[in-house]
Amino acid sequence: MSILIISSHPNLTQSVANQTILNQLKKLLPTAEFVHLDSQYPDFRIDVAAEQNRLMQTDTIVLQFPFYWYSYPALLKKWVDEVFVYGFAHGSTGDKVKGKKLVMSFTTGAAAELYQPEAAMHHTVEQFLPAFQQLAFLCQMEWQPPVYSNGMTTIPNVSTPEQIVEVQAKGVANAERLAAQLQK
Repeated sequence: MSILIISSHPNLTQSVANQTILNQLKKLLPTAEFVHLDSQYPDFRIDVAAEQNRLMQTDTIVLQFPFYWYSYPALLKKWVDEVFVYGFAHGSTGDKVKGKKLVMSFTTGAAAELYQPEAAMHHTVEQFLPAFQQLAFLCQMEWQPPVYSNGMTTIPNVSTPEQIVEVQAKGVANAERLAAQLQK
């Protein structure tokens, strides 16, 4: 089974959480292909044909990102918009990703207790996911349970060493859960 991990983070070099997850995944899934959209397409000019070819060559697609305003970061959204087009991913002839597994792996800055109807976010994390599920459904992909971790914010020169170690530990655990799910 081939695995393609698409990473999108507007400032990955400063992200303790997402860097930790990706580094751990590289150890746990050494045969997976990793694509860092932000370093590959800093100008937001996506090579659609190359990206579509990548999708056709894999069995499982993992989107790894920070949950930005309850959705993807801008470049990942643009990537989805341009790559998963009619005639390729959906529509009467769009069957190129049919049957492939789609997994969302993401981090939230806010703590888990804030993702409740009576709390700051007014919804659970799962209640923010229907648009992601619809992508899989429309493209005839197999939606897989998302893997995510809450409370993953670190701020340079503000977060304590203990807070950074805690986020790193949660990042390792996130990667381990994702790898275990992918290897089933």
